[in-house]
Parts: sequence; C-alpha cells; structure tokens
Amino acid sequence: MSPDASSPTPVADLEADMLAMGHRARAAARALALAGPETRTRAIAGMAGALRARSARVLEANAADLEAARSGGMAAAMMDRLALDPARLEGVASALAAIAAIPDPVGAQTARWTPANGLDIARVRTPIGVLAIVYESRPNVTADAAALSVRAGNAVILRGGSECLRSNLAIHAALVQGLEAAGLSPDTVQMVASRDRAAVGFMLAGLEGNIDLLIPRGGRSLVERVRREARVPVLGHLEGVNHVYVHASADPAMARAVVLNAKMRRVSVCGAAETLLVDRAAAPGLLPLIAADLTGAGCELRGDGATRVLIPAATPASEADWSTEYLEPILAVRVVDGIDAALDHIARHGSGHTEAIVASDPAAVERFLDQVDAGIVLANASTQFADGGEFGFGGEIGISTDRLHARGPVGAEQLTSFKYVIRGQGQIRS
Repeated sequence: MSPDASSPTPVADLEADMLAMGHRARAAARALALAGPETRTRAIAGMAGALRARSARVLEANAADLEAARSGGMAAAMMDRLALDPARLEGVASALAAIAAIPDPVGAQTARWTPANGLDIARVRTPIGVLAIVYESRPNVTADAAALSVRAGNAVILRGGSECLRSNLAIHAALVQGLEAAGLSPDTVQMVASRDRAAVGFMLAGLEGNIDLLIPRGGRSLVERVRREARVPVLGHLEGVNHVYVHASADPAMARAVVLNAKMRRVSVCGAAETLLVDRAAAPGLLPLIAADLTGAGCELRGDGATRVLIPAATPASEADWSTEYLEPILAVRVVDGIDAALDHIARHGSGHTEAIVASDPAAVERFLDQVDAGIVLANASTQFADGGEFGFGGEIGISTDRLHARGPVGAEQLTSFKYVIRGQGQIRS
C-alpha cells in the first residue's frame, strides 16, 4: 500500500491487502515465539540503533506532518503530541534500548506447585500471538508498541493516525531494519500505510481470525468505536480524567509543587491532572498560592463557587468540566468537605486512569490508596508519573483503564498470556 497515494485504494483491494497482512503476521508470530530471548533483544537494540541512524529522515517526515497539521488547524495540544525534535527522538530511541534491556517475559514461570495428585504444575508466560494497535497523533507509540510487542514475543499490526503517517512510516522503516539485522521477519512489525478508515474496520473484524488482541490508544471517539465494533478482544485505554486531592494535612510546599507539576509539566499527556480537589480546611490559606503558581505558568482555572470566592479570576465551572480531559492548560478546581467528598467526586467523575492525594496524615493516605478505583493511585507524587518508562517497563503501549487482563501501564509483561505446564509420572485419573 502506497503511503501517499493521491487516490484511495479501492475497498476490495484494501481488504485483500489487510487480510494478507493478517496472514503474514500470524506466520511471523509463530517464528518469533520460537526465537530465543537473545534474538528478540538483538532485534530491539537494532531498532534503537537504526532509529538513531535514520533520525534525519524521521525528523524530516515529522516536519512535513506538522506543516500539514498546522495548515489543517490542528489544536495546540494535538500538535504537541505529534511533534518530534532531536531530544524527543533520542528519548524514543533510549526507550527502545531500555526495552531491550528488561528481562524477557516469555517462558517466565509465575507459579509452581504440586497438588495431592502428585502432578508438577507450573504457570508459564506465553506470547498472546498477533496484536493490532490503533492509535492517534503520537509517533513515539509506533516505536514503543513495536518494541514491547517483540519483547513479549508478539507480532503486531500498527495503524496510526493519518496526521502522523509520514512520521510513522519513517520510524517503521528503522524498526524493520533492526528486525532484519537480527534475522527476524519484517512481517513481525507491520504498518498500515493507507489513510482510509476502512482499514480500521477490517482490523476490528479480526482479519480472518488472525488478530488475537486489539488495543486502541486515542480519544474517546476512537476507543468507543473500537469497543462498539470489534469482534476480537480489546484492551482499552480511555481518557485520563485525573484528579489531585489536597488533603487538610498536606504540606503546603509539597502540595504546590505536586499540583503544578501534575498539571503543567506537559498538559497533552494522558497522565496530566485535569481536576484539583482542595479540602475546605486547607483552601483559604493554600488554594490562592496554588492558583498563583498555576496562573503564573499560563493555566486557566475553572472553579466552583467556593473556589471563586478565593480565586475571583477563575471562570465558573460547568458540570461538564468535572468530566473533561482537557489536554490543555485548563484545570477544574473544586473545594470539598473532606476526604469523603473527594472520594465521592472521583468515583463519579474519574475515568479510572490515575488519581493522587497530597497528605501528611497516614490514615488519609492509606484510605485514599485503598478506596480509589483506578489503574494508578499515588500518594504525595505527581500524576505525571503515570508512564510505563517511569515504572521501569522501558516503555508502554498505553495506560489500561480496563479491569481485566491488564490495568495501568501496559508493558511487555502485560502483553503476555500464560499456559499451564504439567509434568507427571504416569498418573491417570480414577
């Protein structure tokens, strides 16, 4: 499939191309599962080296994507997600090197026991098979997803957003170079080069049973479409409506630093805080200081009535603000009557992504960590640590907000399944 074809591929031809990708991925997955961990390590390290060697081509492709996005009126937050520069690209390559260095999960024994029947039973990690990953805007996902899939022994079919197609294809070319240098099939990591949305539909249908798990990473509309239409298992990444709750016992300096970082370090990431909850007992003395930090950094505040008494410049918050993932320098602020009210607000409006408390009271901290239902809960730390790299995973495909199979950062270990290996001495069942 040509990456920049001026006319769309006929649907019948696109379907045939996609089905062929599925069959090639299945064959590559079988070969990859048989390859040893050293081969997978060489492949991922080779990907990192090739990405560095081809960095000029990747940045040139990204510049073309950015110019097209700018001309099309893309929002600033989305532009930030799309943009690469030498430092960011080096970060992508470094993440690949980190993934190459983490232990290979395939074949790892997670449990072993002998029941009364005398059988030796072990639970062992295995590859899932063929993954399909549909994502938007972030070209770094192309590299992270490929490397993590290979580390876990899976073949993968990638379909990024049309807005970053040039960047994705340039990165993919480097990944293939690394695979081939390690003796692995280039079909281990395939990139859908068509801009036609019908390609996603074919992936959702499963490519004749060749997709074992589909992972969407993007906005609500993408995730909802995948969950609605997919005929294969889905590992979901919903939006990050993340909260920081400042408890009455919070150290003021810590609270100010954590809130500012959680919101403003990088507003376009899914781990950015979108709502600040401040205990009424601490609000009069602390909220104006936190607000000054935020507005000084260029953040717009949208507050409830109690907030606007203390921060008159804050815009009145609407009901929709409490459930909005802004991905912009905008923060909703509410004054709450203690930890019960904070927990109730998070339960009602949170997306199950990442939630944080700032508190010195150990009982409040433990109650928050125990009772908040989210993939990641933090005490006295910024929500921006919601990142697989920060967890020591090397990278991540996303933050799962599902409750089944994997939750929180999805790294290589989360991209494996398991099987039971049983060794006997001739036992038969009566």
